[in-house]
Amino acid sequence: MKKTQQKKVAPAKSLPKFLVDAKWLKKHRADKNLVLVDTRAAANYHTGHLRGARHFDPFPFHYYDSSARGIAEFRAQLEWIFSALGISGRETVVFYEDDSGMRAARAAWALESMGHPRAWILDGGPKAVSMTEKLTDKAPAFAPTNFRGKPRDDTLAPVAYLVDQVGRPEVQIFDVRSDAEFYGERVRARHGGAIPGAYHQDWVAAVSPEGRFKSAEELRAQYAALGLDPGCEVIPYCQGGYRAAHAYYALRLAGFPRVRNYFGSWAEWGNRDDLPIDHPMRSSEQRQNKGPGPE
Repeated sequence: MKKTQQKKVAPAKSLPKFLVDAKWLKKHRADKNLVLVDTRAAANYHTGHLRGARHFDPFPFHYYDSSARGIAEFRAQLEWIFSALGISGRETVVFYEDDSGMRAARAAWALESMGHPRAWILDGGPKAVSMTEKLTDKAPAFAPTNFRGKPRDDTLAPVAYLVDQVGRPEVQIFDVRSDAEFYGERVRARHGGAIPGAYHQDWVAAVSPEGRFKSAEELRAQYAALGLDPGCEVIPYCQGGYRAAHAYYALRLAGFPRVRNYFGSWAEWGNRDDLPIDHPMRSSEQRQNKGPGPE
């Protein structure tokens, strides 16, 4: 029997391939191969979600061992998760949360890293479609699959790879944690500090007041002011690879073609005694402008 060919869905023309907006969603809402995934906490999902959305909160699935063995285990875990979500690799998957945040970015990055060709983010979350859609508390029925990924090594930076890149002018390391974490005022590992030579800007600087990704022009200007170069490979990191996943997409939106997420991030680097660590200090102006207490 001849198999029915599923129609591929194209992203919105005015947005990069990994972002879709309310107009796009309205146009493609009835497409049979569209899968929505709500990445918020379970309580938020059950209070109300977009019709037909499946649920996956990536926060409980912290994994920061980026050794060869760790990556193999991480990928096996992802195959199990995406199989449970009923994802086969032939559909278009759109992740969302309350705004364009780290949860949706982490889930999209994870699926993209497993070779799925259409892992996208709803820019702005449900708020972006609130005028055309009402939320529901009914969870959809769907069948699990046997998802088998085709992992893309170019989407991630293992710790061994990152060690080799430290100090190389053609590679820039980008710390997207809070100021307090970067300056060692809030320590969330055995050691405080930063990866040597890292550029720094809190990941939230890439989000607009409306909860969407900032425009490509705004992001390019921000990153240029930091000294980030689109001609270099850029490796963002944070504490556990979630905020770094958001930066992975923000950088690509800004026109950086070579970006890798160091998903091990500070949870891995900062808990090891054999890796180099810088201890950045705030300038006198930053100390004066710093509010009371750690962030």
